[in-house]
Amino acid sequence: MTLPITVQRVLESKTKPPGSLGYLETVAARLAALQHTYSPRLDRARCVVFVADHGVAEEGVSAYPKAVTAEMVRNFVRGGAAVTALGRAVGAEVEVVDIGTDAELDDSKGEGARLIHAKVRRGSRNLLHDPAMTEDELRAASEAGRY
Repeated sequence: MTLPITVQRVLESKTKPPGSLGYLETVAARLAALQHTYSPRLDRARCVVFVADHGVAEEGVSAYPKAVTAEMVRNFVRGGAAVTALGRAVGAEVEVVDIGTDAELDDSKGEGARLIHAKVRRGSRNLLHDPAMTEDELRAASEAGRY
């Protein structure tokens, strides 16, 4: 993204060495450009995590079995994961979107992340043998990703 030169000049006029905040300066400049202001604000922060299982994991290429995915989601919902702890620390809402876990997930005991059910299918197919998703499934997953 090309930023207006004025946003970059405002950042460089701050009392700090130019570029000393690294990627944070890029984020600040983009936010300023998006909000059309030199004093951008974040009134509400949200972290969205998308989850699914991959059929090719049947080939032993994954570090963890697919049962771990469902347990991780349950931990997010309970508030026991790093992402939910960080969210609490900074006041950010954490949402987990189930696009395709190979499990039925219950969010009724959640005090951490909010679980959003948008399952396209229970895990993708094993791409070693078949397309991982049909075109319709791809469109449905992409649409859920626009959330």
